[in-house]
Amino acid sequence: MERRAFQNPYLDYEGPASTEGLFDSSGHLNSNFIQRLQSKISDLLQYMENGLLKADQTDCSTYTGWAGIALLYLHMHNVYGDQHFLQKAAHYVNKSLKCLAGRVVTFLCGDAGPLAIAAVVYHKLQQMQESDNYINQLLRLHQSVVKPNSRLPDELLYGRMGYLYALLFVNDQFGNERIPLHYMKEICSAAITSGEKLGSKKSFSKSPLMYEWYHEYYVGAAHGLAGIYYFLMQPEIGIDQDILLKLVKPSVDYVCQLKFSSGNYPPCIGESRDNLVHWCHGSPGVIYMLLQAYKIFKDEKYLKDASDCTEVIWQRGLLKKGYGLCHGPAGNAYGFLAMFNFTQDKRYLYRACKGWQELFTSLLICCNPQRRSFLHLKYNSNGINVHFWM
Repeated sequence: MERRAFQNPYLDYEGPASTEGLFDSSGHLNSNFIQRLQSKISDLLQYMENGLLKADQTDCSTYTGWAGIALLYLHMHNVYGDQHFLQKAAHYVNKSLKCLAGRVVTFLCGDAGPLAIAAVVYHKLQQMQESDNYINQLLRLHQSVVKPNSRLPDELLYGRMGYLYALLFVNDQFGNERIPLHYMKEICSAAITSGEKLGSKKSFSKSPLMYEWYHEYYVGAAHGLAGIYYFLMQPEIGIDQDILLKLVKPSVDYVCQLKFSSGNYPPCIGESRDNLVHWCHGSPGVIYMLLQAYKIFKDEKYLKDASDCTEVIWQRGLLKKGYGLCHGPAGNAYGFLAMFNFTQDKRYLYRACKGWQELFTSLLICCNPQRRSFLHLKYNSNGINVHFWM
């Protein structure tokens, strides 16, 4: 791992004395620490803007393109309430809408992301006709997602769950059921049918639902089982309890059985190398499935496995590969925030703060103004909250 991650230079949480200068006994961030975060965010925004003239003008995606920058500014508006950020979001999402590819239907890598973000931005600008237009365009993709003979995968980056997230994103941002629930249920039904078909193969008899992408049986959040099962367990979608118990729970349990002795998870079924600690592959992404399983099924083993994930992240999560959300310390730190929000254990908030301290230090060394990504921190007077797109 010394080739893939920096050695963690920080002492672990040892009680309130460890958190001086970070947060108080209630988990409220220290004002000086907030100011440091704000200062670094301002610096990075300027750094990003300076590099955009050399950016790929045809990349419309949320993952690496204009829609991702629009999402950043939309989020900044949601945090600060500054109309300037909303205007910035509109500017960049319009750049994205001009170069929709029409080949992928997901939030991160396809047309659904720019359309969903545009619908929300124009809703907040109170341009309702424009907002409705983008929602209608988004929903026109629905039939291609749910049709039985579709060759669409089921995973998050390029498949059904990626389109499902776009719909959930709209409803979350609108604060109501702007997109009717039956659209989400039909997507989940199609995914369950697909998973049962592959899961019925003898070699997967322990997992009623099974999914593949590019002829591999991926485990993690981006392309694999953990990301799919996470969405199937979302209570607002309302999947029948019988299906959850009969199909989803034993499938989640199958993923749990794949855990390495270290607490990490393989990128694919059958992979024996324990070397990837990313949101896309490994414990930093699987943790969300485990926490959701605990919320739904109330089995302590899921919470224990989620805690094991955080140990892996603490020891091996300061990645050399990059500083971003998919495979970098920024994305890995969200695992700590997920555990803190659920358990209120200050150890996890401490670890998240230390992770971002190291991230900001590394950005001074390796930040490239031609690389684009969206910074998705959310903080307020009550502390840091998870606002990840999972």
